[in-house]
Amino acid sequence: MRKVLEKIFPASWVPYLLHLRPRAWFIVIAHMSVGFIIANGYDQIFMHWKQWLLAAITWGIFGNGGTLAINSAYDKDEGDIGYLENPPPVPTHLARFSLILLGIGAILSIPLGLTYFLAYLLCAILSILYSVPPMRLKARAGFDVVINCIGYGGLTLFAGWAAAGRSIEAPIINLFFAFFFLFLGFYPLTQIYQIEEDVRRGDHTLAIALGKKRALQLALLSVSLAFFFIGYEVFAHYLNIRSLTLLIAIGAWGLLLIPWYRKHAIWKMLQEQKGFYQALTAWAITDVAVIISMTQLA
Repeated sequence: MRKVLEKIFPASWVPYLLHLRPRAWFIVIAHMSVGFIIANGYDQIFMHWKQWLLAAITWGIFGNGGTLAINSAYDKDEGDIGYLENPPPVPTHLARFSLILLGIGAILSIPLGLTYFLAYLLCAILSILYSVPPMRLKARAGFDVVINCIGYGGLTLFAGWAAAGRSIEAPIINLFFAFFFLFLGFYPLTQIYQIEEDVRRGDHTLAIALGKKRALQLALLSVSLAFFFIGYEVFAHYLNIRSLTLLIAIGAWGLLLIPWYRKHAIWKMLQEQKGFYQALTAWAITDVAVIISMTQLA
């Protein structure tokens, strides 16, 4: 990605664009699309591609990109960070640039309806509270994970649902809580390999507060709760042969978390970082399994 950007844009632009962490856009857009597909069904999604595209741009690029950039602006990381290895030095106006992006995204989201707009606005406000002093809730264990579970876990899925013009009703309520807990399990995995750098900076993240062993215990418990909410909704309204795909998703998380928990005392930073990216794969498998289980084929 870095080499591609360097070929296309002026050198002074590249650090700004890299701190938007484009690799994360596709992950967030994919997760948002789960809500959109479930809301529309397979037979309707192509009829509403314009709404999907606008939601993908506003939520995945302006919203998510602005959120990650404002986080970089105040973290000033020197080591690898999520979705960006060897980050460039933070450019002078990155914080201002990220706020402008968040604002543009809010304006562009208005045509998608009040519910979507309010969800976007809530995420933008949470991202500022998360990263910007004096609040900087990411440095306060507990607050950091709750904000991420609401934003990346629950509201991103809900954004796709809202972009389709749907009201707050089943199955999105249970799915909101399911992916809240799934991200509660995922989030400590984003912090474990950064513990040393976070300690040097003085941040008191959830992974630091709990320690590696208890952070992984939380991940196992939270992922289990996530599949309880998914399973409850599927069993109540969608039970069929396609529901078996959820077992694949459960297996993906088990194959990652159980060995990691058993070997947490001997795993090094590079193994933990690899585990984080494997968790992204397990998350993607879960998204696909939910779509297959809860969307009618015709």
